[in-house]
Amino acid sequence: MSNPTPGPISTLQLRTYPWGDATVVECTGQLTLEHTDRLKAHVRSLIPNAKGVILDLKGVRRMDSAGLGALVALYISTKKANCDFLLANYNSSIRSLLGLSNLLSVFESCAQSGMRIP
Repeated sequence: MSNPTPGPISTLQLRTYPWGDATVVECTGQLTLEHTDRLKAHVRSLIPNAKGVILDLKGVRRMDSAGLGALVALYISTKKANCDFLLANYNSSIRSLLGLSNLLSVFESCAQSGMRIP
């Protein structure tokens, strides 16, 4: 019997940088159950020092319901702290997931303004 070769490790990479009055968190990889705690902890650590947090999802290939729950939890955390929370550059599958869960209108303000994060 041979041992199966492990598949590629799915990860979520985060890169943070300032953009105007906000802090951008650029996400790359998969926003799934195994990564949501890390994302939430990272973004929540930024909230006390930021007027706004922009989650740039252009590099997110896949998001599951836990990822969706993390976005909602971060939205609530930022609003409680009087901090703006926006999503930017999300793909059509994330847009569909937001639409199916009736959350698209909550997160769509960035997309409607045509805002693109470089």
